[in-house]
Amino acid sequence: MVATSVRTLATVEDTEDFGRRLGELLRGGDLLLLAGPLGAGKTALVRGLARGLGVLGRVSSPTFVIAREHPPAEGGRGVGLVHVDAYRLGGHLDELDDLDLDTELVDAVVAVEWGEGMAERLSDDHLLITLERRDDDTRVAHLTPHGAWLDRPLP
Repeated sequence: MVATSVRTLATVEDTEDFGRRLGELLRGGDLLLLAGPLGAGKTALVRGLARGLGVLGRVSSPTFVIAREHPPAEGGRGVGLVHVDAYRLGGHLDELDDLDLDTELVDAVVAVEWGEGMAERLSDDHLLITLERRDDDTRVAHLTPHGAWLDRPLP
């Protein structure tokens, strides 16, 4: 059984800050799967990841374009971010393959919203972050590491 660690995030700003701290630890080739209902904070977490990585471009939900690429900023860490929203793929693995994300996983961090249950096949080494939103708007992040993530520090 894989151990899950839990972080309580009282505000959207806390969710973004957690993402920033995680982003500072990420490196090219990392895969993050973000799960949780609408409004749980998945995109807010990715905004923080982008800050921690130091990438270019405004982070917004890629629901209608499915994937957005954020190249590394000049003078930054040199690691890009690919932000994917797999919701519209509806579990169609061939459409996920069409995105060619396994190629992106060489140099960039790939964060897949709604990817649980299909994007794991991109890499055995991934971090599943399941977000829940409580009635008081507090978010709770459940971090479940897989593969090499079992030996990596988490913020």
